[in-house]
Amino acid sequence: KYECQKGQFEGFFVSSPEFCVTSLPLTLMTQNLYLGANLSSIFVATTPQEFVAAVGSAYNKIQASNFVERANSIANEIKQTRPDLIGLQEVSLLRTQSPSDGPTTPATNVSLDYLQILLDALNVRGLNYEPIVVQTAFDAEVPGLISGSLVDLRLTDREVILALADNKDFTLSNIQGAQFAANFTVTTPLGSISIPRAWVSVDITFDKGDKARIVSTHLEPLLHPQLSPIIQGLQADELLNGPGNTNLPVVFIGDFNSKADGTGTPTYSKIIDAGFIDAWNIRGKGNGFTCCQAENLLNQVSSLDERLDLVLFRGDFKVKDIELVGNSQNDRTLSGLWPSDHAGVVATLKLNN
Repeated sequence: KYECQKGQFEGFFVSSPEFCVTSLPLTLMTQNLYLGANLSSIFVATTPQEFVAAVGSAYNKIQASNFVERANSIANEIKQTRPDLIGLQEVSLLRTQSPSDGPTTPATNVSLDYLQILLDALNVRGLNYEPIVVQTAFDAEVPGLISGSLVDLRLTDREVILALADNKDFTLSNIQGAQFAANFTVTTPLGSISIPRAWVSVDITFDKGDKARIVSTHLEPLLHPQLSPIIQGLQADELLNGPGNTNLPVVFIGDFNSKADGTGTPTYSKIIDAGFIDAWNIRGKGNGFTCCQAENLLNQVSSLDERLDLVLFRGDFKVKDIELVGNSQNDRTLSGLWPSDHAGVVATLKLNN
């Protein structure tokens, strides 16, 4: 007789060990890296002078948020939890050009590359993660007033999935990424700026042949009280009808900008009504709040009071564990910065045969 050590038959005695075999556990992480500034002051500017001043102020705040330092804290969280796949949001690439010439020539001088900074921090810790999909969401270039001079600032927002290199437990295929058709456009004194959001996905095949799809996304935040919830709902429809439209077991991870307690936009309920299960409701301990710290990340006491960053699944998964990272005082940097304005979520799931 063989005793089952894992899977839904754990503790039972059977005549063959193959009867007990299920796929190995899969550990997923979702983390919004946080740009480092709230851009709302740019969008409400009414004159060109206000606009360029707001852009310059946002640039200075981004620099002050010190992502190099914050990336070290996030890398420590990854080292402790060792996720197989990591969905990252707000993976910013900031480029500059001086003197300013507007949109005539795209800015190419790299000021900050959040993806490379995080990969470097992981590499220092002996962690070999590879970006298997990098999808551009929005890419906008505008003039900003910095130290009394006009400089073109180009911000590229990206959705990324990192995979632990040389993982022998599963193989990856059908790598996809796309912008949502529904997106928000801001009218400014210098013209309209489109702010697309995006999703990325990958199919995994376990050593026993089972397959699943992992989708990471960042849905529309509440930039506009009337339009944003509508756009966010349309993006959720695209998610369900696009990468979520499959017979494979599916896991959605990311920053959904929809409160899990139902007091915000209808997006969370829409996805749950489509057959998805919230992993936090099965194994999570406490309120699970993931958002948001102060804009400058220097608040002494955590101000997380909403659960926006989620792990949602459809299919025969067993939730082995789920926890928050980056939400405790020990996670703050030496200069007192929280790693991000969002806590990360790490979940370990097992797909039953």
